[in-house]
Amino acid sequence: MRRAMLAISALTVVMAAATPALGQKIQPQKVGQTSLHGRIPIDPVRLPPPPPPPLPPTPLGKLGSAVTPSAYRLDVTLDPAKDLFTGHAEIDAALAEPSAHVFLHGNGLNVSLATATAAGKVVTGTWKQLDEETGVAALTFDEPLPAGRVTFRLDYDGVFNKGPVGLFHVKVGDDWYAWSQFESIDARSAFPSFDEPGFKTPYTVTLRTPPGLTAVSNAPELAKTQEAGLDVHRFAPTLPLPSYLVAMMVGPFAVVEGAVPPNAQRGEALPLRIISPKPNADRLSFALENSKTIVALLEDYFGQPFPYPKLDQITSPIMPGAMENAGADNYADNLIVMGEDAPVPQKRKFGMVVAHELAHQWFGDLVTPAWWDDIWLNESFANWMGYRIGNAWRPDLHIGSGATAEGFAAMNTDALVAGRPIHQAITASNQIDAAFDTITYGKGGHVVAMIAAFMGDHKFKDGVRRYMAAHRYGNASSADFFSAMAEVAGDPRILPAMQSFTDQQGVPLITFTRDAGGGYIAAQSRYVRLGTTAPDTRWGVPLCLRKGAVRQCQLLDGPAAAVTINGPGVLMPNENGSGYYRFELPRKDWDALIASADRLSGNEALAVSDSLMASYQAGRANTLQLAALARKLARNPDSHAAGAALNGLEMLRSAGLMDDAANTAYRRFVARLYAPAFGSAGLDLRAGAYAADDAETLQRRVDAIGALAGIAKAGDLQAKLADAAGAFLGGDKAALDPMWFDDAFGAWLDREGLAGGQKMLDAALASQDPVLRPTLLATLGSSGKVGIATWLLSEGPDPKRTEEQAKSANAGLRLSERLGLVRDITASGPTRDLGYAWVQAHLEDLMGGAGGIFFASRLPQMLGSFCSVERADEFATALRPRFAGKTGALELDRVIEKVRDCAVLQTARKAEASAELARLR
Repeated sequence: MRRAMLAISALTVVMAAATPALGQKIQPQKVGQTSLHGRIPIDPVRLPPPPPPPLPPTPLGKLGSAVTPSAYRLDVTLDPAKDLFTGHAEIDAALAEPSAHVFLHGNGLNVSLATATAAGKVVTGTWKQLDEETGVAALTFDEPLPAGRVTFRLDYDGVFNKGPVGLFHVKVGDDWYAWSQFESIDARSAFPSFDEPGFKTPYTVTLRTPPGLTAVSNAPELAKTQEAGLDVHRFAPTLPLPSYLVAMMVGPFAVVEGAVPPNAQRGEALPLRIISPKPNADRLSFALENSKTIVALLEDYFGQPFPYPKLDQITSPIMPGAMENAGADNYADNLIVMGEDAPVPQKRKFGMVVAHELAHQWFGDLVTPAWWDDIWLNESFANWMGYRIGNAWRPDLHIGSGATAEGFAAMNTDALVAGRPIHQAITASNQIDAAFDTITYGKGGHVVAMIAAFMGDHKFKDGVRRYMAAHRYGNASSADFFSAMAEVAGDPRILPAMQSFTDQQGVPLITFTRDAGGGYIAAQSRYVRLGTTAPDTRWGVPLCLRKGAVRQCQLLDGPAAAVTINGPGVLMPNENGSGYYRFELPRKDWDALIASADRLSGNEALAVSDSLMASYQAGRANTLQLAALARKLARNPDSHAAGAALNGLEMLRSAGLMDDAANTAYRRFVARLYAPAFGSAGLDLRAGAYAADDAETLQRRVDAIGALAGIAKAGDLQAKLADAAGAFLGGDKAALDPMWFDDAFGAWLDREGLAGGQKMLDAALASQDPVLRPTLLATLGSSGKVGIATWLLSEGPDPKRTEEQAKSANAGLRLSERLGLVRDITASGPTRDLGYAWVQAHLEDLMGGAGGIFFASRLPQMLGSFCSVERADEFATALRPRFAGKTGALELDRVIEKVRDCAVLQTARKAEASAELARLR
């Protein structure tokens, strides 16, 4: 109807223009004009200009160099309570040569007017979106625009999204809010643009809003006036930015203000604000105070001040992570909204993610990749910095060990034959989002850590600073980064070693064998799982070993090399867990290393756990070794190591390698492992009961209780947890500390069943708490109960349905929450068939992008819990054609391979594993 009304309105304007106004004289026609009776043939006939040449082929990757933008002026009207936003964009640019066609980006925008001003002449153009998925559009003019300077002016409107993509809006409590999320290619859905990272320009932003709302953009707000009943927020021009880093946020936000004090790098205070929906107002001071420390630590590392004139940190309830908009980072609520009494994992995430996003202000915003094939460097470096600076912020939280865990987790994906290298050519826009995966973050961050450890911290930092200085406020490539590192390394082998990890797929396996002299021979190969063959690959592996206090590093760039290390104790083949490789040892060395696992550092313990599990999946290690390692790691004082104690045995359980007798024996084993130290006797679940304990003790207790309740099914403990959860849901908020939410709500739902599920959903919808609400919903989705899953799916988590249209118990669920329920149902073993059927029925909608940042590219991960050759074949037949050419195609191939590998392992080792587990004591 709106489009029809616009058409009628336009027709009215044309008719009015053609009809003389009342009292207006009709002018006589000039000679040469067309009259009602035909042309008066006195002047020579002037022919109309020839039509413009046909459009060249639509660019589905880079737009090319025909047009280079130099500045944007954006004037956007944002009322979060409405479905539409409107805007006016002016883009200064340079044309390399005359052209009647200009390719640019605009996805789903209704452009009502488009003009170009060039050589003092204003010409009107025709706008057309050429590609529905990528938003490539064209402006066409009746005659070629001349080469040189040009200004494009466009009036347009667009629709707010309900998921975290482009400009999106959400109702929180009684109020509506709007945010932007433009990475990777969604700025084009908010304003017409040349939406590529290589185009960095200043942006001058004006936001028009209903009165009384807070508006946020990248630069400081210069003035606020009123026009036509709206507040007009005018912001200073930004420093050069790519389009994906532009920010626009509007709402009745709660705001706390402060400043990062001056320091050696910065002579003046840096304005700092934390901005969040109103229900979070009383839990923003933690982020305000602790962000100051993180900014100062980053300034010290980079040796230069924060690169922008202010820093705002904004939160949204539906952001799936965080985004490094220059001077205006956006986060999920639960990453920022908390107090000092928050659970240890939440504070660890705060430190790591805030340090990660703020590191981007230099590494990604100040210096930006020239194209998306180098986004790995942005994210890999920031991931490494997030853990490093987070650890420096709060050493007591042991945040740094999380980097090792993430890197080893990435190896499970990198070990597949279906995959990609970190640094991959990107030729089309539908490949971009797939680059934001565990290979970029987990593997990339681990590789950066490995190179930094091998080079030495001082030299690596010098290389980073050299790279930053050379490309400040500009663009750079991986080659530029490698060159800076090679210049400071003093070792010509460093560059090819780095590139062997970034430009090749796969995980190195270093196999150690004893030589006649008592030393070792270290041989490299590509790690593969049982029944899999992969291409032969060779790396330049920075191999660092430890025996006792003796550390030795060497570069293994050939197929094998002799290794001699003289020191007391057992061989630790991956010192501090910093190497991106797996290792294999002779049986006696494995047993000695496992026996020492309770005394290893957290990082080394994680390296041992990963390599032993990998050895089992390749058909070498045995079940009793996994159990022996679990006994030792459960006693390791590092919470990351203790938390990984059962990883190997849980891998067997999830892969279906335990029969009923083995499952029973395994539960008894877990109960004996944890009950003596962390049994339910004396356990106090009330809020703040353990506030005086250090972080490591707290987290080890939580992990142990989780194992006893979730795996061992300790009845008395489950009852105690369920009772506390029931009291909490009944209104006694002091009955349950948030550190126990996961285990307690799970135990309560196990006891209460479907009726409890309905009460739990009501409690979630009644809450705006950024920890409680998502925890309750995750508990429902991952319940593993067919009745609850059937009820949730029948209540309609349809991605097309709006909050207003939904009339069921799910009416208050946000789109991202509905999709989260589907994800959790599909990933849980007992309910995965139900979830898969729903996903098949709604696949096109799920792939359409409404789920927000990177949802579609990761969609196939929902199916990763299957373990069957038949399922793998079904996915290949039924889903591959539907994902062909889409952003999730690679992830689907990975899932198919994982599901098949799991079935091969199950067939080969279930009888042996079950028999060995049944004898566990």
